[in-house]
Amino acid sequence: MRYVTVRASPADGDAFHPLGAAVADEPAVTPGPIHQIELIDGETGVSLSEVRGGIDRYGELLDDSRYVIDYTATGTDRGFVYTHFELDDLTRRLLRYRRGSDLVVEMPIESATDGSTVVTLVGDEGAFVEAFDDIPDEVDLEVVETGEYDPGVRQLFGRLTGRQREVLAVAVRAGYYDVPREATHADLADELDLSAATVGEHLRKIESRVFSGFVAGE
Repeated sequence: MRYVTVRASPADGDAFHPLGAAVADEPAVTPGPIHQIELIDGETGVSLSEVRGGIDRYGELLDDSRYVIDYTATGTDRGFVYTHFELDDLTRRLLRYRRGSDLVVEMPIESATDGSTVVTLVGDEGAFVEAFDDIPDEVDLEVVETGEYDPGVRQLFGRLTGRQREVLAVAVRAGYYDVPREATHADLADELDLSAATVGEHLRKIESRVFSGFVAGE
């Protein structure tokens, strides 16, 4: 069994849904992963999304959107939002593609502020042959990583946010964890366009989450 992680971006540089475009244009909102999204009746969908900052402002965007039928939010600055929404044409086709595919979408789906999403697909090797042929032309795909699927490892690194996984990937590639160490916080900061202090904070949080997962699994 294999997995392929892809970054999916709207080819026009906007967003997959008008509501997503509104969120991407709002600096007060920090979107989190989509924990579930389903096609209901061909015309509407439901989603359970995490908001990592600005949930009150997120609710205002939902109130103003003509696509939102109903929603329920929990939390103060951050929390979860259940949304029943009307589909646009592209989102409808993407959800139909997912329903008809032999591949399984691993949840959650990470959302980025630029409107892109990071999706991991799991299946037999043969299921990936021509798997992306029916993806709409309006979607650009970039393969982030692929390999043998190990659910234990995937669950462990599922503890990390999308940004933390990006920092960790850069650190490993740069040799930060090699012996002797081949990269410093400053080296990683240059590549990530962050301060060295922020890189160090990210790495401490990453190590804490990963190591606690190993201990908990014993």
